[in-house]
Amino acid sequence: METEFENLIKLQKLDIEIRNTSVLLDDIPYQIEEIDKKSEESLKIVQAAKDNFVQNQKKRRGQESELQDKKEIIEKYKRQLNGVKTNKEYSSLLKEIDETNAKIDFLEEKIIGEMLSADDIEKEINAASKKAEEVQAELSRKKEVIFQGKDKAEEKLKDLEAEREELLPKIPSDQMKLYKQISRIKNGIVLSPVTEEFCTMCHMRVRPQMVNELIAGTQIITCENCGRILYYVKKSG
Repeated sequence: METEFENLIKLQKLDIEIRNTSVLLDDIPYQIEEIDKKSEESLKIVQAAKDNFVQNQKKRRGQESELQDKKEIIEKYKRQLNGVKTNKEYSSLLKEIDETNAKIDFLEEKIIGEMLSADDIEKEINAASKKAEEVQAELSRKKEVIFQGKDKAEEKLKDLEAEREELLPKIPSDQMKLYKQISRIKNGIVLSPVTEEFCTMCHMRVRPQMVNELIAGTQIITCENCGRILYYVKKSG
């Protein structure tokens, strides 16, 4: 086989490696984006628990303020008892005191409930924070691996492209023109090896005369079915 044709095979291998490496690099931003999303989700869980705690404390302060107001009302009613002149007024004040005490009891129960809820929420915050730390650490490790792979892939791509540039001048212009034409049509897969008289890419039988010409390796031959450049590969063994 002529050296130029061997170079076409080398070019095909380089282009495939370049494409695969480029695809890998193109996918990295999406991988990082997914990691960042997971990171944000774990932090949102913590923040939601903290927001819940803030609302709990706000609600509790409101209840405590209302409780204090009710207690002050009780004191006011008690002072008024000393100045009433009729049994009716006295009974009316006692009724107000009883009703206000009932409201105080209800508020105190609600405050105790909020205090118990606060304890549960604090436990939830601690558990979510611990989980978030574990998630963040794991995601950070994954990011580091990805970035290391990115550096290696970028270096590999640089070497492949340099090797390709060095190879191009060795390929005749007519072969290069045909290579580019087929590459556009066949999604970058330009060459197909022939083994046991079959085109590997489309699995169609190659005529015996063409096989002999491929073995001689004196000219470029394309598959009559898929149009790719054929090259002969001896059967192993």
